Parts: sequence; structure tokens; C-alpha cells
Amino acid sequence: MQEVQHERDLGVEVSSSLKPSLQRTKAAAKAMQVLGIIKRNFVMNEDFRLLFNGYVKPHLEYCVQVWSPYLKKDRECLEKVQRRATKLVKGLKNKPYPERLALLHTSSLVKRRLRGDLIQVYRIMSGIDKVNMEHFIELEHGGGHDLRGHRFKV
Repeated sequence: MQEVQHERDLGVEVSSSLKPSLQRTKAAAKAMQVLGIIKRNFVMNEDFRLLFNGYVKPHLEYCVQVWSPYLKKDRECLEKVQRRATKLVKGLKNKPYPERLALLHTSSLVKRRLRGDLIQVYRIMSGIDKVNMEHFIELEHGGGHDLRGHRFKV
């Protein structure tokens, strides 16, 4: 068997170190390419969310459950794409990033990933996804303590 430094499987780059940096680099580069095409062909205004969510964000979030960026440099690289995209919207270029996000009714990519993780935990704990919960989540057993009306305390 031949040893390789990285392998591409189902569109996800996996390196021998299992760090997501290679995938992050390729995802950010592709998203920037698509953002450049949008910038050259459209005037960004109220269509921003439609264009960004439909064409750019899929590159940033493709299989993110598998390669979720945990290093700060990886998260910042992906967030930089969204920062640049929000600056393209008419009248928002000189506003701070959090204000641009609020005006566009969107959230940072880090918050979106956290929300997705929490939704997945809910789906596992409520039995929607048939996964053995004990492998991933440890529940606190009341031991006589009040858990405020529910039996789930992670």
C-alpha cells in the first residue's frame, strides 16, 4: 500500500495529520472565486443573501460536520470570505462587521456551525437520529438534584 500526504474523498481533502487546514484553504479559495464572479456581474443590495447563500456559502460549509475547523486560523480564514462579501453590499462597506451582519439578518459562520452542532445534539438526544447517544454524550444523573423539569443535563 502506498503512503500519501493527502487524499480527496467525496470532495473533502483529508491530510495525513487529519487537520482541516487543506480543506479550509481549498474551500475558502473556491468561495472567493465565486464571490469574484458575483462581484463582477451583480450590484449587491437586497439580493445579497440570495446570492451569498446560494453560491458562496455552500463552498464554505460543504461537509463541515466532517472537517469542522477547530483552529483559530482556519475559522478566521473562512470568516474572511464572509467579511469581504458583506463589504460588497451598497452602503455597508464602512460599517463594522457585526453591524453588517445584523443589517443583513445573518450570523457569523462560527455561530452557524455552533447552531448546527446544537441541533445535531438535540436530534440525537430526542431520538430523531438513531445514534447510540452514550458514545457521544454523557448525561448528568440527578442523584436527587432537581434538573428543572427535564431529565437531560449534559
